Amino acid sequence: MEIVFLESLGMCECKIAQLCEPLKAQGHHITFYPDRNEKEEVLIERAQNAEIIIVSNIPLRKSFLDACPCLKMISVAFTGLDHIDLEECKKRGITVVNAAGYATHAVAELAIGMMIAVYRKIVGGDAITRIGGSRESFLGSELHRKTVGIIGAGAIGQQVARLALAFGCRVIAYNRTPRTFENIQSVDKPTLLREADIISIHLPLTAETKDFIGEEEFNIMQPHAVLINTARGPIVNKDALYEALRKGKIAGAAVDVYDQEPPLPGGYELFNAPNLLMLPHMGYATREAFGDRIRIVIDNILNWLNSTTR
Repeated sequence: MEIVFLESLGMCECKIAQLCEPLKAQGHHITFYPDRNEKEEVLIERAQNAEIIIVSNIPLRKSFLDACPCLKMISVAFTGLDHIDLEECKKRGITVVNAAGYATHAVAELAIGMMIAVYRKIVGGDAITRIGGSRESFLGSELHRKTVGIIGAGAIGQQVARLALAFGCRVIAYNRTPRTFENIQSVDKPTLLREADIISIHLPLTAETKDFIGEEEFNIMQPHAVLINTARGPIVNKDALYEALRKGKIAGAAVDVYDQEPPLPGGYELFNAPNLLMLPHMGYATREAFGDRIRIVIDNILNWLNSTTR
């Protein structure tokens, strides 16, 4: 089969070639593109004869699928699938498999890091130090004994909970499908919003979770609450977040995800929001996670190939 890596996935071609040896041994032809290009015409040119493609979070819509009639399988080097037109893939019999679990520790650790960065004012402290300032007015807070609310208790949410427990936090969780967890109290959504000092979001983006946190939810939160979003940008209503920070409805927020992929355009509204830490969607970007990701991507292809030849 024709297998095409539409992008580099953050690893050198030599490493990917080494991991692809089992595919080559089966007689499959592999093409690797070392750059990331999101222009649809470029993607179509690269993939139009492919039967299997590998892609991370580059959007693939109906027009792309129309131009790639040979496509049988998409191995997604990403956890979420909201950038893929799954309905069209289903109609065409195209199998879509994600790289579940590759970035669990990476994202969870960043979420905890963002909590500490906001509480201890790390970014501002660095800036003040560099211009000859002192710690005057830098009075931080501790994670210890705070209530951390986890919205979405999947693999990443549970790992954030474990790390928070290690810091001595009380952890509560809301999951759309009720579940029980050791050392974690399951609560409903309003209770979590009322009681949590820190709210960390770990939901997938679906029609039901879009704007899951909006004006109504910010009105329930405590004025000293901090919101952390490492999941998907549209889960939190951008305008409502801006107003909540501007009006002091919450004390602060840290986000790694937006309604579009960084780089963000000049004048992006959240640039002017007070007490907001913004990161360039880097939660999954660690050497360890990238290594796990490529192995999962290739394993998914091998498993699919094995299942289709039985």
